[in-house]
Amino acid sequence: MTAASGSRRVVIVGGGFAGLFAARALGRVPVQVTLIDRAEHHLFQPMLYQCATGILSPGKIAAPLRDLLKRHYNVEFVMAEATGIDAERRRVLARRPLGGQVEFGYDYLIVAAGVRQSYFGHDEYAAIAPGMKTIEDAMKIRRRVFGAFEMAESEDDPATRARWLTFALVGAGPTGVELAGQIREVATKTLRREYRRIRPEDARVLLFDGGSAPLAAFGPRLSALAARDLGKLGVELHMGSIVTHVDPSGLEVKDHDGKVTRYDTWNVLWTAGVEAPALAGAVAKATDAEQDRAGRIVVGNDLSISGHPEILVTGDMMSLDKLPGVAEVAMQTGLYAGRRVGHLALGQGFDKPFAYHDLGSAAYISRGKAVVSAFKMHFGGFAGWWVWLFIHIGFLTGYRNRVGAVLGWWFAFTRDIRRERTFTIDDMPLAEGAYGGGQAGPTEGAPTTATTNPPAESISDRSG
Repeated sequence: MTAASGSRRVVIVGGGFAGLFAARALGRVPVQVTLIDRAEHHLFQPMLYQCATGILSPGKIAAPLRDLLKRHYNVEFVMAEATGIDAERRRVLARRPLGGQVEFGYDYLIVAAGVRQSYFGHDEYAAIAPGMKTIEDAMKIRRRVFGAFEMAESEDDPATRARWLTFALVGAGPTGVELAGQIREVATKTLRREYRRIRPEDARVLLFDGGSAPLAAFGPRLSALAARDLGKLGVELHMGSIVTHVDPSGLEVKDHDGKVTRYDTWNVLWTAGVEAPALAGAVAKATDAEQDRAGRIVVGNDLSISGHPEILVTGDMMSLDKLPGVAEVAMQTGLYAGRRVGHLALGQGFDKPFAYHDLGSAAYISRGKAVVSAFKMHFGGFAGWWVWLFIHIGFLTGYRNRVGAVLGWWFAFTRDIRRERTFTIDDMPLAEGAYGGGQAGPTEGAPTTATTNPPAESISDRSG
């Protein structure tokens, strides 16, 4: 694909916050911009757990990239997955859906491809314990959570019922803490009056982490506050615990004394750690760039790769001054990269180094409780919850998404109603179908039968 004759070509890889802010910064510059992403939408990942637990629909936390860029007439969007670059020829190599290969020439390249879930060398766990990085992940977890209550309701054996009602989360960072709190709120508030044979509030939520406390990055005071609130909510904290094995029937955990304990559950969710995608390694190899332990590309204070001033790396995929992988960093680096490339493309100098302005962090614990660290202030409780609300409303993309989120929160927080609980089982990876009839679902008028002792795969989707 080629740009208009005579114009500079800018390729942006990734449609997250960094890529979107870079594209918008270049929207009025006389350059031809091509934004490449494997998905057609921009996603606000920090709200995925609310999609997974029925508060918000996918459409409230995502927006089509074409719609977001429709007024930037010099920006073209292409749905493809970047697989590497040819730095000498200045070409981005990509794979289209269904496998077709395509190349994009560039004068300037902005890499903003984000990160992926890390299983710390055990990628086989991904099929058993889904992470939380995409809408697909959130829908799998929604099926796990709400499907588990359905399976427990139709189960007669107490031990099997308890296994369905046990949720194990690996990782006590913001995602793990927020998801653990929401599962307990689903069990104790939303579902408490809807079942006849089980008590949803009996559901156990186990949170494992190798560190000494949840939300350790927020500091000891807020970490202790989060631990207290999670305990009141009924989340069982297992700090200083390292997961050593995961299988379809549960997980094994080693504590700080070396003792290994097994927990039986069909609901293991992975919220620990991230790593750079394969593209980072391909870019590093093509440019002789240095990578950190997580595979992120080391860049200079102008976000460029050493020896390649035409290639800038932004957001979660870059390694600079130990900046955290949060939305604020992605936004600010994307905006800086877009402005820098815009000046350089016009033959203007741009010597200003990137400077990060920390606006703080916030994590949701439960209704009316959150922790906030911002502007040298550290607080939680109800005040923190309100600050959390305003921060996340501001980060959502689009007026309709913001209004929709507020309405969803209103019903969930004031009336215990979660309107986005729908999940499907027709796409189960079972040849005989979810109900064993060889079809996606029962035909109209056909009788259905309940299974009293279903295999774990019937709801848990063990193929990932």
